[in-house]
Amino acid sequence: MITKVKTEVGGKEIEFEVGRVAKQAGGAVLASCEGTVVLAVSTMGKEPSEPTDFFPLTVSYFEKMYAAGKIPGGFFKREGRPSEKEILSSRLIDRPLRPLFPMQFRRPVQVVVYVLSAGGEISPEILAINAASAASLISDEPFNEAVGAVRVGFLNGKFIANPTEEELKESSLNLSIAGTKDALLMIEAGANEISEDQMVDAMAFAIPEIKKLALIQEDLRSKVGKEKVIVPEIQVDEALSKEITPLFLSKIELALQNTEKLKRERALDEIKEEIVKETIEKYPEKEADINYIFDDLLRNYIRKRTLDGMRIDGRKFDEIRPLSIEVGLLKYAHGSGLFTRGQTQVLSIATLGAPGSGQLVESLEEEVTKRYMHYYNFPPFSVGEVKPMRGPSRREIGHGALAERALVPVLPPEDEFPYTIRVVSEVLESNGSTSMASTCGSTLALMDAGVPIKKPVAGIAMGLMTESDRYAILTDIQGAEDHLGDMDFKVTGTRDGITALQMDIKLKGISLEIIREALERAKKARLFILDKMLGVIPAPRKEVSPYAPRVFTMQINPDKIGMLIGTGGKTIKSIIGDTESDINIQPDGKVYISAPNMEIGENIRKKIKALLEEPEVGKIYTGKIVEIRDFGAFVQILPNTVGLLHISQLSDRFVKDITKEIHVGEEVMVKVTKIDENGKVQLTRRGIGRNSLKRRNERR
Repeated sequence: MITKVKTEVGGKEIEFEVGRVAKQAGGAVLASCEGTVVLAVSTMGKEPSEPTDFFPLTVSYFEKMYAAGKIPGGFFKREGRPSEKEILSSRLIDRPLRPLFPMQFRRPVQVVVYVLSAGGEISPEILAINAASAASLISDEPFNEAVGAVRVGFLNGKFIANPTEEELKESSLNLSIAGTKDALLMIEAGANEISEDQMVDAMAFAIPEIKKLALIQEDLRSKVGKEKVIVPEIQVDEALSKEITPLFLSKIELALQNTEKLKRERALDEIKEEIVKETIEKYPEKEADINYIFDDLLRNYIRKRTLDGMRIDGRKFDEIRPLSIEVGLLKYAHGSGLFTRGQTQVLSIATLGAPGSGQLVESLEEEVTKRYMHYYNFPPFSVGEVKPMRGPSRREIGHGALAERALVPVLPPEDEFPYTIRVVSEVLESNGSTSMASTCGSTLALMDAGVPIKKPVAGIAMGLMTESDRYAILTDIQGAEDHLGDMDFKVTGTRDGITALQMDIKLKGISLEIIREALERAKKARLFILDKMLGVIPAPRKEVSPYAPRVFTMQINPDKIGMLIGTGGKTIKSIIGDTESDINIQPDGKVYISAPNMEIGENIRKKIKALLEEPEVGKIYTGKIVEIRDFGAFVQILPNTVGLLHISQLSDRFVKDITKEIHVGEEVMVKVTKIDENGKVQLTRRGIGRNSLKRRNERR
């Protein structure tokens, strides 16, 4: 039996369907809107054979190329490993779902989303969040609250719910927001310097739409939902708890006096080991209970102490850790910036390349070349650990994308700064908010590289601790506050507005009032950091690094692109020669020349100009005779232009035998008299003055 429910968001109908496909999965939902169709399935695994201290939720989002009627590019025609966009979309789905599972739940859950049809009208990843929520809601998993998700744009002074891809290109805001019918869970946005008030207004605009989507999913559950599994509460040995709690508390207080992260963590680990050794004989097989008691005590103790006004390192709620800012550390790198905030340190390096060296990205909507790329690396040594390094993790890809999104609005347009730009942020030390340190470090590196960004961008991470009706908003959270707190809210922007933000919470929702307060405090912190950065480098360098390529632009007639390239690229290769330069030609005739220095670049530009120069009527040229006939001579006046010098136009006097007057290879001055409709050029020597023929006759 097929069951369908429908609702409308932003003037577009959204439909959820159950019962047609994937019936063996725990929950399977087909969601469709404006021709875009996604299939979301959610399945719960068996109880783990051994105790685990985390919830193994896996979300995988796949954009099948057949959804847009495409065959994948490249040698292999089968979709391979997930693209960067698919990984980011998987994270986008995971973040609002995860907090709604019970804290003590440990059975594995796998959510798989396929984009089956996509025409570019709406973003499939937003539809996918709703479909994944609905699939989990109707399954037997302990997932009991529906998640609604919408995308919000801002165009022509109005907010738009679920804008089309074309509308998003013109929008100054791209906000993805999800929540339950009662509170917000996840926010992610890119913006063109949106104010804090506008951002809150956009969230307020989204809330009724989110509620609408959550309610329709609840309606679907009432019709086809399965009975939920019961997750028992964690049972801890009360006698053990009473005995070791006082021991733990006294030692925790002492350990937290260490302000250095590694020393504090080492002291806490030693406490746990010591208590285990002391009690394991009396309470055999209770190590898991001891670990739980310790973690619960530590979490509650730090939260209570924070809410009472004392942060782990003694800072005030709105205080930023000490800053250290340096630029120009690496001689041969085009630009570099070292940003240190407390025990978080990031080295960002900017590299400038030729226009054609961007990253080709193939997606369902279109194939584009990214001109600006940001990559974030988080090696294990940054937190004093040893782990295998096997390529970027999902977290690294997500943090890199956030820092990239933060800076896109301030980059100069390509016609003003025709470079491909790549920034790599290396995390050298981590104690919270490395993505925001990467944003600051990237701004420094770009300015040091001479990239004329419109405005500098800084970022800050805000945190939250709650207990009943008490809460504390924390500026510049460190690792323990992130781990033990309720919110990680990253905000980036210029002095004039927000360029990106990302919010994740561990609660089952957060109010708009708390978000508004967090944004205002983030703005104050952002301005403070910007002032410190500008104190080190007030403006972008006036010139790019001497080790960076020089890029020149010129416009040619698109009809002459083939002439510039030549057969098999012969002409363009001859122009470049062995200069280590590169020429990139766009279909509209714009030519980018990337050369190792100014002199080589100018020479290449002159060669191209000469090669493609068109003859002008009335202009005098020095040409070379390439062929002689009885009726006249053919003279090459430009690299790709040969004109006819008729025998009657050879001299001011009568010429009977042309072979006695001129020879192949001889240079002569000629004037263009006519260019016919077929492009044939007629030349003359008459009326130019004392020409070479006259001088030759005089010598005779």
